[in-house]
Amino acid sequence: MINLNTNTTFKAQALDALATVIDPELGVDIVNLGLIYNVTRDPELNLCCVTMTLTIMGCPLTGYLNTHIEQALLALDGVDQVLINLVWEPAWSIDKMSRAAKMTLGLH
Repeated sequence: MINLNTNTTFKAQALDALATVIDPELGVDIVNLGLIYNVTRDPELNLCCVTMTLTIMGCPLTGYLNTHIEQALLALDGVDQVLINLVWEPAWSIDKMSRAAKMTLGLH
């Protein structure tokens, strides 16, 4: 278990954990790709809810990403369940990517 540091918010630690989930086709993590819209935790249920999107509907990596997202978040102290809320609004675009992701992919 990764212990939640009292000086860091849960959301920041969850985003750090999610930054370890790499899109295998692009070689960039899902946080820098701009796929993660929000992360919350219900401390009574030890439930982490991730609101996210994908680059395209019907993405063949959905199962892969879900598995790795769950693994990354379940490693956090105080998380026993993960709920992934997949949304299509707002739609993902290249503008949601971090500068580092754009540079990695040659889109700067």
